Amino acid sequence: MKNSIKLDKNGYYGEFGGKYIPETLMNELEKIDQAYHHLKTDPKFQEELTDLLRNYANRPSLLYYAKNMTDDLGGAQIYLKREDLNHTGAHKINNVLGQALVAKHLGKTRLIAETGAGQHGVATATVAALLGMSCEVFMGKEDTDRQRLNVYRMELLGAKVHSVTSGSMVLKDAVNATMQEWASRVDDTFYLMGSAVGPYPFPEMVHDFQSVISKETKIQLAAQKHQLPDMVVACVGGGSNAIGSFADFIDDPTVQLVGAEAAGRGIDTKDTAATIELGSTGIFHGMKSIFLQDENGQINPVYSISAGLDYPGVGPEHSALAKANRAQYVGITDDEAVNAFEYIAKQEGIIAAIESCHAVAYVQKIAPKMRKDQIIVCTLSGRGDKDVSSVLKYKGVDLDV
Repeated sequence: MKNSIKLDKNGYYGEFGGKYIPETLMNELEKIDQAYHHLKTDPKFQEELTDLLRNYANRPSLLYYAKNMTDDLGGAQIYLKREDLNHTGAHKINNVLGQALVAKHLGKTRLIAETGAGQHGVATATVAALLGMSCEVFMGKEDTDRQRLNVYRMELLGAKVHSVTSGSMVLKDAVNATMQEWASRVDDTFYLMGSAVGPYPFPEMVHDFQSVISKETKIQLAAQKHQLPDMVVACVGGGSNAIGSFADFIDDPTVQLVGAEAAGRGIDTKDTAATIELGSTGIFHGMKSIFLQDENGQINPVYSISAGLDYPGVGPEHSALAKANRAQYVGITDDEAVNAFEYIAKQEGIIAAIESCHAVAYVQKIAPKMRKDQIIVCTLSGRGDKDVSSVLKYKGVDLDV
């Protein structure tokens, strides 16, 4: 099982991964690949990154025992990995700091990025401001409407936000637009990929930079409970926070890994984004992975209340983990996620991102079925201030913020 999910020299996790991109970008990817594999073993680079994570991003993030949820659900002990407490309010800062330092090493002065819920865009704009780089963010018009607060935050930080009006005007279309922009201007520009997707070496970089989540979790839980968790749960769109949450536990067979996908209005409807449950193998956005597509390989429209999970594919490492039965992926509906959004707020005084609440919803289901001596770690990938308006609108209340 382990061999099928190890990254090979060609950038594949088993059958998934690779580089499926225009020739104009191949040389640039090779430069990034060479630079990254030099830097990841460079003590000075690691020292600079560690310093920024600790003294700028506010790591290590808290591993919090959710006593009220544990008592209320009556089963497994629940711990929350609080990525929502990071600077910028999400896990995205971990990867952005790492990739921006790679860009700086390559002599790039301009960062471009795609974003769905806006958290990756905010993190990219933040780091661009810190490092004195220019920044442009591509975001589907549907998402700019849903996430107006984050659009303003990006602009406040000095970024230019492009509202993408092609296709379904959501995350996949933002990725398309960013890829096109990158292909037209590689000399001074670095595409800072926000999730564990895209052509190699992006999935590897995102895995490595986000693995700080699980590395900290393992150390923190050992200090508190002197054991490994029985289960780790995280939401999955493209899959960056989940791969970070899983990374240091993949080779621990006693730890169950569960990714909560966005089932939207239900996996038996067309209004869903449950990729691994419903998808098939294909090639899109520079990678071979699992996608929601028709019999001709055309990408299907997808839907979720969550802009951050509204993506028709998943990163290649997640596809490999699913195929190897090392991780389980479950669909969570909008209704279940909204219920979890309100539940965790009332139980623990935490307003969590609607993305994260897909994972919380699964915890609500599974914890009562587990023993009291078992432990679940659930990653809260971000905070939910940005989602209050969308959740209220979903419930039929119009809040102008």
